[in-house]
Amino acid sequence: MPKLPTAHRIALLFNGNKVFDREVMRGIASYLSSTRVSWDLFLEEDFRFRLPGIERWQGDGIIADFDDPAVCEALSHSQLPVVAVGGSYEDETCYPSGIPYVATDNYKLVRLAYDHLIEAGLTRFACFSLPEASVNRWAQEREKAFSRLVQSDHMAAEIYRGQSTSAPAWEEAVNQQIQWLQSLPKPVGIIAVSDARARQLLQACMMAGIAVPDQVALIGIDNDPLTRMLTRIPLSSVEQGCEEMGKTAAHLLHQMLGGARLSSTRILVPPSGINVLASTQHQPFNHPHVMQALHFIRQYACQGIKTEQVADYVGISRTSLQSQFQQEIGRSVHDEILRFKLDAAKTILVSDGGNIGDLAIRCGFTSAQYMHAVFKRELGCTPREYKERTLQAATNANANVSVSTSEAMPRNKRLSEDD
Repeated sequence: MPKLPTAHRIALLFNGNKVFDREVMRGIASYLSSTRVSWDLFLEEDFRFRLPGIERWQGDGIIADFDDPAVCEALSHSQLPVVAVGGSYEDETCYPSGIPYVATDNYKLVRLAYDHLIEAGLTRFACFSLPEASVNRWAQEREKAFSRLVQSDHMAAEIYRGQSTSAPAWEEAVNQQIQWLQSLPKPVGIIAVSDARARQLLQACMMAGIAVPDQVALIGIDNDPLTRMLTRIPLSSVEQGCEEMGKTAAHLLHQMLGGARLSSTRILVPPSGINVLASTQHQPFNHPHVMQALHFIRQYACQGIKTEQVADYVGISRTSLQSQFQQEIGRSVHDEILRFKLDAAKTILVSDGGNIGDLAIRCGFTSAQYMHAVFKRELGCTPREYKERTLQAATNANANVSVSTSEAMPRNKRLSEDD
């Protein structure tokens, strides 16, 4: 009978309420399923770590989110092998001493968002951050990255931190956000340090009647599916390489459990891409009526609006609005509504799936048959075929990335520099 691999008891100290932490844990799970590693994982029942008593935990190793200063303090003198996961820092002294560290590259996250806004044709930029605090160090690092980028282009760094969101201060916080948005020269591209902050600012734009993305193009960081569901205008977002971070952290701990000394190892993981949606699809328009109409369509297309309702909102005749649409964007108001509904259906099909009939109603189509006909006419396939084709393409891409990563890891000098 073959010898079974030694089972190790590993604690994962993460907050499952955060998309960053969930995706890192997904990467750890992916590493375990793709190797012969045998780990018994310790997690709190609600996936939120609790530090009191962790020093008495009788296990073999720990992977933890070190963006929380309390975690750094609690594990700084741990006798167990520890791998830290968190954000990157400009100041090298901010990294924990003697602990291998896997970081999301904050500079490259912001750089990708900034370059995307430039490609969208924007020339003014701002950053929406979080109040300065030890638990928000990652946000302050993204501020620094933003400042470096805009200053290198000889512009002033416009940064607004606002308040942390809480029920008692919600109305005051939103009013302050609106005042800040109204003070900015338009059009402007805004990078929010997280999707949660981006969602708040998007809501403030809706309340103030500020057109997104025509006056304010907004991009977040995290690519959080829940945030996308909670916004009327789909939010563009930079996708962190969190799953790759989890795989890398698990690989490091695996090596340490085998006797490797990796105390000075530090690995920065770049972002994996941008999910470009309506909030940054900025186009300059000569007709303000077109901008107003698009703002209305982006918010309400999936509620089944008609051309007449759009014209009523703008305050001009249907004929005049149709003429301006043809001049500006080369298609009718009806076609623009249909295009937006189709984009929404494509996104939901791949991310959520579900019943086709329910999806059609959710995206503003009058019936599943009509949505089916639109897919066939515009994309040459049925909704189900589109989903299968897109998921298969993603699977093939992930397989290629996994192969190249697994081949590269043993040769990565940073992973074994202290062996």
